[in-house]
Amino acid sequence: MTRELKKYILPAVACLVVLFGFGYYYFFTSFTGQSSTKYVYIDQDDNFDSLLNKVEPISQRHCYHAFCSLARHSKLTSRVRTGRYAIKPGMGALVVFRHFKNGMQEPLSLTVPSVRTMQDLAGELGEKLMVDSATLAKDFTDEAFCKQYGYDTTTIAALFIPNTYDIYWNISVDGLMKRMQKENHLFWNDDRMAKANALRLDPIQVTTLASIVDEETANNGEKPMIAGMYYNRLMLRDAKYPEGMPLQADPTIKFAWKQFGLKRIYNNLLSINSPYNTYRNPGLPPGPIRIPSVAGIDAVLNMKHHDYLYMCANEDFSGTHRFARTYEEHLANAKRYAAALNSRGIK
Repeated sequence: MTRELKKYILPAVACLVVLFGFGYYYFFTSFTGQSSTKYVYIDQDDNFDSLLNKVEPISQRHCYHAFCSLARHSKLTSRVRTGRYAIKPGMGALVVFRHFKNGMQEPLSLTVPSVRTMQDLAGELGEKLMVDSATLAKDFTDEAFCKQYGYDTTTIAALFIPNTYDIYWNISVDGLMKRMQKENHLFWNDDRMAKANALRLDPIQVTTLASIVDEETANNGEKPMIAGMYYNRLMLRDAKYPEGMPLQADPTIKFAWKQFGLKRIYNNLLSINSPYNTYRNPGLPPGPIRIPSVAGIDAVLNMKHHDYLYMCANEDFSGTHRFARTYEEHLANAKRYAAALNSRGIK
């Protein structure tokens, strides 16, 4: 290589190295400069300016300028995609830009909780997803909406299986319902369906009974016992109960009155004219009185078979129950429990 050629090549190489260094610094160094992942939520009300307002506080200055330069030479300025975007440590401005431009969002772990009402569920989902909780709560009371997914307003709670699912934050209401429908089908596998069929119950009936069991106790170990007791009442047919013995489940009375904090169920509360009043109506109520837990559902499917027809909360307030075969034995148990409530001043 001649001296004349070296005179031009070496400066050119130096310029390229400098340009590469600047390019790497602006486009490939860590966007946030922090050690933890940051999330940016873009909803339907956001535009390019609000996106920048959300990105700027968590970005390094030079990376923010690089991001802006890339965005202004693309369709991102006029087409901002909704979603939950993760900006991870080491992720450069070019990668961050591509994620926003192409809608490459990060799924979240959505836990569907076991809650008492569909309004409660709508509130929980509205806090975790882009869906509007008020709209969702209204949908749950719409017969036509529920019918699309194979349920009605009294049974829609049976669609939701409490579990944790990977799901996109900006999922639509229809997308959410179809995903829950899919998860419900997976949950009701051949084994669970065989157990339900053996009990002569369908999944909605199992879920409804499980919702009562869950309301009776948080003690998972006792749930199969309680399920067996209610099943005995449900299936009993004799001269006194030709249509089956009423379940007489106190949680259904609380649900009918929408007074979930009641500590004692007095006789005057049992007169409510409601299909959920299981003291007056034989059989199961029209649908679940809460979204039952998986433990509650499996407790029904794997119930303990026995000959008890009655139960009463244990007077030691341990959360367990005393079971009885006869009404006279049950009255004695109830008397002990009432005395314990009175001694504590519980109304």
